[in-house]
Amino acid sequence: MIQELKIKNFLSFKDEVRFNFEATKDTFADEYQVFEVAPGIRLLRFAMVYGANASGKSNLLKAFEFLRSFWKKQTRNIEETTSVIPFLFDKKTVKEPSRFELVFYVGGIKYNYQLELDEGQVYLEKLNYYKSVQPTMLFVREYKDGMSVIVYNNSVVKLSPTEKEKISVECLKNMSFFAALGKANVGVPELNTVRRWMMTHFEKMVDPTLSLTEKAEEKLSNDTVFRNYLVEYFKNSHFDISDIETQAVDATPVEVPFERITRPIVLTIKTYRTFFEHLISNGEEKEKYKLPIYLESYGTQRIFGLASAIYDVQKRDGFLMVDEIEASLHPRFLEYLLFEYFNNKGQSQMLVTIHDDSLLDLVNDLIRKDSIWFTEKKASGTTDLFRLTEFRGLNRVASIRSAYRLGRFGATM
Repeated sequence: MIQELKIKNFLSFKDEVRFNFEATKDTFADEYQVFEVAPGIRLLRFAMVYGANASGKSNLLKAFEFLRSFWKKQTRNIEETTSVIPFLFDKKTVKEPSRFELVFYVGGIKYNYQLELDEGQVYLEKLNYYKSVQPTMLFVREYKDGMSVIVYNNSVVKLSPTEKEKISVECLKNMSFFAALGKANVGVPELNTVRRWMMTHFEKMVDPTLSLTEKAEEKLSNDTVFRNYLVEYFKNSHFDISDIETQAVDATPVEVPFERITRPIVLTIKTYRTFFEHLISNGEEKEKYKLPIYLESYGTQRIFGLASAIYDVQKRDGFLMVDEIEASLHPRFLEYLLFEYFNNKGQSQMLVTIHDDSLLDLVNDLIRKDSIWFTEKKASGTTDLFRLTEFRGLNRVASIRSAYRLGRFGATM
């Protein structure tokens, strides 16, 4: 699980900000929304971010998304960019590296990962872990004399000189150590555990324009348990949908050229046809009608995709980011979606941005106070990030939603 992320000089975050999933002493919905990942370490499974348009809400999600993408990206040459974008409204920060620090737990062990880089290269990449109160360095990678120099803790990380050299050769200056580790295909249990978590824990960020139907259709075609889950999901959401069917369709083989081979590889890309069965009342009788998914409303399609993504991330205790989660969703369904997520216990985590302030009326009914964050854009163009629980006197506030609308917490127009 993720404990916290510190960000500096990335997109609208000029000064260092700190986001975390740490639960307060509040015991509301502890059983469903809090998980004790290690003795005394209570982490939230859900957090949501409010703020005005262009205040930096999405940029918080993009910081996590950048790390997910950077860990996986295997660059081919040193001319490629790292794709990091610094704070651009300051002549000084444009020339400075962006910084990230992620604290997370894998198998009950705490890890601290640090990354400093600009568009052209990585200056620092470091991983510590905590077997005790004090951190133990696993590796540190620095940029010296025009090349990446990697130093390992030899008492923990057991590598032969040949294996070290193999990783070093693959670790280009514009590439993550973990991408190089995968490319070198060297077995290092102490590091591969973390790399596996990095590669599989993070689901690709979901924004309002991202279609999730293809992935859901593929899963639906070969997973009966998933199909039953979705059907029940729609039934319980007061839809007239009584069944869902997906059929794989034969596709024309596609030739995909690759640089290092003489003949292209031929791939057969599967496509699917999905039908929703509707149970319709015509007078005293009920009749069943099938509609292809493309004739369903965009809201139904988005529910289909979101429910699928949440199902998947819960099954593997992963991390899901959803930008503008309320897009095309009725407020009542959004409540149901979150209720169902909380009702399935585990170590999965969700971070969402949202404009719909109706959920603030559900504080201490469905939503915990410590799961609410705000972003606010300063006159300098930089984003400030803060938490609802940082404000005093919350127990005396009759309506969190009204207080937010009146500007008590900032983060409004």
